[in-house]
Amino acid sequence: MSKPVIAIDMGGTKIKIGIVQGNTVLSSDSIDADSGSGLRKRLPFIQKAVEDLLDREGISLAEITGLGMASPGIIDSIQKKILSIDKKFGDAPGIHLEEWCLHTFNLPFSIENDARSALWGEWKYGKAKSFDSAVIMTLGTGIGSAAIMDRQLLRGKHFTAGILGGHSVINYKGIHCNCGNKGCVETEASTWNLTSIARSDKNFAESPLAQAPVIDYELIFNLAQEGDAAALHIREQSIQVWSACAINLIHAYDPEILVLTGGIMASSSQIVPYIRKHIETHAWTPWGKVSIEEGEFPDTAALLGIAHLVGN
Repeated sequence: MSKPVIAIDMGGTKIKIGIVQGNTVLSSDSIDADSGSGLRKRLPFIQKAVEDLLDREGISLAEITGLGMASPGIIDSIQKKILSIDKKFGDAPGIHLEEWCLHTFNLPFSIENDARSALWGEWKYGKAKSFDSAVIMTLGTGIGSAAIMDRQLLRGKHFTAGILGGHSVINYKGIHCNCGNKGCVETEASTWNLTSIARSDKNFAESPLAQAPVIDYELIFNLAQEGDAAALHIREQSIQVWSACAINLIHAYDPEILVLTGGIMASSSQIVPYIRKHIETHAWTPWGKVSIEEGEFPDTAALLGIAHLVGN
């Protein structure tokens, strides 16, 4: 049996830390990301969480294969650094993470984009396991994507291949995105821009959304089910945007399966059937139908994926 791996998933809201062995997360915990304050300030808290998990499991560092980090942004997995990152953990490109890992734990270090890590986890152990080509779309703070083509994880010469689905343009007359482009999928329907989207809705003032201290998709989907006009419109618009993004991914990467995951998929019963029907109606796939599936590991796919990449 393979030795355990320390796996870290750098989410925009929570940082998940796990001890992973094969297809099993032996133990895990999460800490607040506080991503707007940068990554450097969180490193001591990550170290403490790792040490606590090792103590909990009775595992020494000598028994660990290495440490893997799944991070948002453009990741150079060869030089093991974050090249560029959008808003979250803005200081990360200036941190020598491999040096930190060696100094702190004396372990080999690996790093990969978080959506690629999640897809790898689903491909090795989950819903995409029996397919040669697969794509993932992660619906969360932003919109992530990744692709496996002919059993190879797509990275590209500059490490951007497959991961910029959330920054594909679906409204060229749209508003400016954090990335500098206009009308990206993320600006049209993602958590980070949801408050702005809601406030621009013509029914916002009469909606319970106007009194909500925090507007997130859980609230949108709950109010939509209650018949709130603003929430219904935002839900419909958002699912249409995600459907358009899904078709872009399918046309770009020719997958057999599209895996949908991320925090917003807590409302999967309202999302998956719509996206599946939209793809079956509009995607140009003369060979047949793309399988559309909710991820098998909504909370741990990236941990499983980065751990497998470390161990191999």
